[in-house]
Amino acid sequence: MAMAMRVIEKMVGGIRPNLGSLVDSDGGALLHSPASLSPSSSSSSSSSLQLFREKEEEKLPILGSGSFVGEDADPRSAFVVCSSNTTNTIKNQRRRRVRSGGNLSFGPHLPGVSPRRQQSFRQDMGHAAAETYLLTRLSFKLLRYLGIGYRWITKFVALGCYALLLMPGFLQVGYLYYFSRQIRRSIVYGDEPRNRLDLYLPLNIDEPKPVVVFVTGGAWIIGYKAWGALLGQQLAERGVMVACIDYRNFPQGTISDMVEDASQAISFVCNNIAAYGGDPSRIYVMGQSAGAHIAACTLVKQAMKECGEGENSAWSISQIKAYFGLSGGYNMLNLVDHFHNRGLYRSIFLSIMEGEHSLQHFSPEVIVRDPSNSSAVSLLPPFILFHGTKDYSIPSDASKSFADTLERAGACVKLILYEGKTHTDLFLQDPFRGGTDELLRDILSMIHEDDPKAQVDNAAAPPTRRLVPEFMLKLAHEISPF
Repeated sequence: MAMAMRVIEKMVGGIRPNLGSLVDSDGGALLHSPASLSPSSSSSSSSSLQLFREKEEEKLPILGSGSFVGEDADPRSAFVVCSSNTTNTIKNQRRRRVRSGGNLSFGPHLPGVSPRRQQSFRQDMGHAAAETYLLTRLSFKLLRYLGIGYRWITKFVALGCYALLLMPGFLQVGYLYYFSRQIRRSIVYGDEPRNRLDLYLPLNIDEPKPVVVFVTGGAWIIGYKAWGALLGQQLAERGVMVACIDYRNFPQGTISDMVEDASQAISFVCNNIAAYGGDPSRIYVMGQSAGAHIAACTLVKQAMKECGEGENSAWSISQIKAYFGLSGGYNMLNLVDHFHNRGLYRSIFLSIMEGEHSLQHFSPEVIVRDPSNSSAVSLLPPFILFHGTKDYSIPSDASKSFADTLERAGACVKLILYEGKTHTDLFLQDPFRGGTDELLRDILSMIHEDDPKAQVDNAAAPPTRRLVPEFMLKLAHEISPF
């Protein structure tokens, strides 16, 4: 036993930092070169060699040398398996060498993280940052090559900041949109994938309710039925049923496809709304921005169709009690240059409108102005146009000009201008502000014009609650890209 202890002491004392060390896969036995051992240990080499060969199939690496022990290793260079006590001693020595800076590393390393792993993490982060920068730069180049230039990019950034400021209101409206039992989402009204509508139901349907078919805006490119959630919820709280329709956007479809989808949605509402508690004799059509243009085109086209011979339709223009146009444009010939300067470039806009030659066919103001269409104009329902005087996306002159044209053609029209309001103030910021909403008040007064009881209930209804703090609404007003 004493002889064995002396052998172990000499083995430990003969260790040199430049000698390779080997830890087995279990972390137990540690191997060392026999050159560091005293001659007295050579008597145990045969048994040690046998124990090593039992490990040789694992092909363990020799730390520091990078080589492997194979089957044909020379017994004179074989490694001797040390005892467990020797293993613990050598492990402690290796730990001390690591703490004293014996291992090379690039700068200070994190506790519990090996220098190699830390270096790998830094490299990965560097690669990720470089790739992110590259992809961002290429994306902006691609947008410029596609004709989407500086103005479009700056407006996109402004839109992101604008949406962030109004996020408290969007989150609350979105929660109700997905979890309210008063909303029937994605009712199918046609064969196209986008032929869906959301139906906002009043809480109390003890009698048939008036219905508003709402066509959302979105520059004919990003329109979506959920954009009407705020208006739909507010009108439903005041006893008005709202059907917010979805339709094909560009490049899924062009303007004729959008008008066709809107017509199918109106037809569905006219023929099926009674099953949901709506009043088929009190249906209103409303649109905002691009949606106002699409809705106006739909009504004018339907009136023209009914004046023709042999034209059959699933709905009639006489079923529409009135049209509400919010911040709309109705003469595309006058607006194409304006849109180009605002970032909706001429090439894209003309593609949406199916070419320059089609602009007059999808301009309700031009159609109404034509004396040969007087019979169709006489069939149109009353047109009520709402617009803010500080609207830069579609100037309020667009509604003024259309109102004048309708009046000269003998149609029933009413123009309501809101001083100092922008393109989105009436539709988003004012409803988010709560309290008295001018647009909501005016719409309800016209819908309930022949219903004294509804007028009393509307007057007694509490004001809408605030959804966004005032300072955020003011900032949103300043940076709005609209």
